[in-house]
Amino acid sequence: MNETIELKTLDNHNFNAFISRPDTKPKGGLVVIQEIFGVNEHIREVCKKFMKEGYLTIAPSLFDREGKNIELDYTKNDISKGRILKEKYNLLSLNEIKSSVEYVKSAGKVGVVGYCWGGSLAYRSGCELTNINCSIAYYGGDIPTSKLTTKCPSMCHFGELDAGIPIDDVLKFKNKNPDIKLFTYPADHGFNCDHRSQYNEVCSRIAFERTVGFLNKNLI
Repeated sequence: MNETIELKTLDNHNFNAFISRPDTKPKGGLVVIQEIFGVNEHIREVCKKFMKEGYLTIAPSLFDREGKNIELDYTKNDISKGRILKEKYNLLSLNEIKSSVEYVKSAGKVGVVGYCWGGSLAYRSGCELTNINCSIAYYGGDIPTSKLTTKCPSMCHFGELDAGIPIDDVLKFKNKNPDIKLFTYPADHGFNCDHRSQYNEVCSRIAFERTVGFLNKNLI
């Protein structure tokens, strides 16, 4: 079942969250963290995909502090809008993620998975928040220069052709953090999103298989 629910943060902010509930007893809970485009069709599809793998999956709307139902396109203009909103609500968004973790932990252990901006937030969540049993980040730009230390098993996916996240920085981060399962792919930024021109079907499938295996290992 898929629906939008309303949750509240510790700083008393009401926000929407898209939730996908499996038909059978869930394996665990999973928080899906959006890109700079909002909880759009792609993020809802991602939730449903993980739900089919048996997880109670939730995607908090991190732009609700600005306005409800903000969904942006992949145009230059909307990318600029998304980047402005990201900077405005970056660290505040940990509140929404925390509330989402608390909601889905009724299903058991909880993981977080994020994409682009959400990838950076997923990694930060695994470093700073409690009740998270694993984190997975797709092309999170803040990760290679992060000084934070993860408190849970972590996995990262990066595109080797991503001009915005230099591969040399990614490899340096990998060498400094051997406990993090970090994979690179012959792909561009956003390679997981089949709504974008950068989509790479093969790399997306391999990364998803690795992600599901990581979730199953750490949450079941």
